[in-house]
Amino acid sequence: MTDKRYIVVEGPIGVGKTSLVELIGENFGSRAVLERVTENPFLPRFYQNPKRFAFQAQMFFLLSRYQQQRELSQQDLFNQSIVCDYLFAKDRIFASVNLDDDELALYQQIYELMDQRIPRPDLVIYLQAPTEVLRQRIKFRGRGYEREISREYIEAINEAYNRFFFSYNATPLLIINTAEVDFVRNPEDFQDLVREIQRMKKGVQFYIPLGSA
Repeated sequence: MTDKRYIVVEGPIGVGKTSLVELIGENFGSRAVLERVTENPFLPRFYQNPKRFAFQAQMFFLLSRYQQQRELSQQDLFNQSIVCDYLFAKDRIFASVNLDDDELALYQQIYELMDQRIPRPDLVIYLQAPTEVLRQRIKFRGRGYEREISREYIEAINEAYNRFFFSYNATPLLIINTAEVDFVRNPEDFQDLVREIQRMKKGVQFYIPLGSA
């Protein structure tokens, strides 16, 4: 059990968010909520032609994430604890990389209207990894449309995440470098993380997994 009703796991593409969300959900008896990435019809086209399809892909994600988060605030958070594999603000991280200035200005107006109605997590867990590690993990999971992702794009997203969380203070934040740890294959590391989650109160904490110590 945990006193944190709503936990979010965040990090760049390929860092391992979904696997950790499922483990946390199982451990705490929480409902695991996963982002509906594969439902975005513009995503494969975006990776093939980013300039042409960036705005369509971004707006689809924004609306989809907003709808899913509103469903959480209206129903589940009153009935059971939740662990989710994305923070609503991640949409703005990707928009800052993918959209040109005019598109971003329009996007920002819409985002700010939606953000006011989104529930705030009790804890955000930010997973970090070097770009080369992310590339290896993306390749390993073998999603066809992700073969089009360039190293430069992964690097840009990774840097954007680091900039965002450098000044993040909206909720308690637990930062984990996952470069040399696998919570799925190392139960001791995961149980140590569970204890860290239970101890976490306010501010920012940096967690070093046992396997990396």
